[in-house]
Amino acid sequence: MQTINHPVVIGGGPVGLVLALSLQQSAVPVTVLEAQSAGAMYGDGRALALSYGTRQVLEHLGVWSLLETAVTAIETIHVSQQKGFGRTVLKAQEHDLPALGYVVSYGALMQALDARIAQSPVGIEVQYQVPVTGLNVHARATEIEYQSAADTDGVLQQLTTPLAVIADGGRSLEAIPGLVRETKHYGHDALVGLVQTEQPHRNIAYERFTPRGPMALLPNGSQFSLVWTGEQQYIDEIAALDDAAFLQALHAAFGDRVGKFLQVGKRFKFPLKLSKLGQTFAAHCVVIGNAAQTMHPVAGQGFNVGIRDAVALASNVAATQASEWGAAHRLAEYHHSRQQDTGRGLQFTDFLVNVFSNELVGVGLLRGAGLGALSMLPMARRFLVNKMSYGR
Repeated sequence: MQTINHPVVIGGGPVGLVLALSLQQSAVPVTVLEAQSAGAMYGDGRALALSYGTRQVLEHLGVWSLLETAVTAIETIHVSQQKGFGRTVLKAQEHDLPALGYVVSYGALMQALDARIAQSPVGIEVQYQVPVTGLNVHARATEIEYQSAADTDGVLQQLTTPLAVIADGGRSLEAIPGLVRETKHYGHDALVGLVQTEQPHRNIAYERFTPRGPMALLPNGSQFSLVWTGEQQYIDEIAALDDAAFLQALHAAFGDRVGKFLQVGKRFKFPLKLSKLGQTFAAHCVVIGNAAQTMHPVAGQGFNVGIRDAVALASNVAATQASEWGAAHRLAEYHHSRQQDTGRGLQFTDFLVNVFSNELVGVGLLRGAGLGALSMLPMARRFLVNKMSYGR
């Protein structure tokens, strides 16, 4: 069995690599175990909404300059509801920000992170094609069982580490018995894809609340990234339409603000849920990002909360003596530091879904009044922008 006397990150996606780079900046060595091959996700066109706070993190790590040409800025957010009055508009300049957020593909972000690691590889070891098959958390260390790509005979390898960080979206959690996840299934799916519109996006993102569920258009290059949510049966019906009928249905749901919808790319759908680990480890193992909590995409919070998890954990580890990495009192301090951000993020997205996605009599009037009031209250808008940007 191999003994590694520094943190091991399970998962080489954006959250895991941000953690690794943050540890490196604090002179903490780190090993990353990634199940896929190097560069496997470079072609992934899924759109990520980055908050301004996440941009600041990437700037600090030297990643933003490698990514900047691939992002599309969100300078304005237009929020409205279908079949009802009331709207609000958030503008970056009103809050002295260059942008309220940014849209980038998952693949482009991965390329930038990998390129940054390649520029300064000292202190970070990334092992690819290393799927984790088991974890055993002991009193003094965590034992990780994995399959190495170098071993063609199928023999499992083992290593121990004072701190194992699960940042792979939860795949490796399947190897740990006894974990309890609190999950709320909305019974809704999300349909995503790229759409071309008659009018240019002008760096405006649209959040449209409909009785069937929220929908969003995010500026992405010269197009929009669409996120359309609703009950599973409804989304199944929408997904089954041919392109012409789909574009017509989209226009009927969204309205005329961007003119006609001209083209739609490949469409994907996935189920929506809110979940959180109900049990965490006392010592030597910690779960961050989507592996720790999953949120509805209505406010674009989930990915950015995961990035803040990584930064907070890196600060916690950097402030800890090597002999105490993974110690129970240090992980307790980390969990306490993240409780407010993650808890409020879960509550915030759940509130939006519950209030803005139903057809109860009178709720539409209340939604409209709320949006109208928000448009007239600068302090309320600032609170909302701070929440989206920094999690506070």
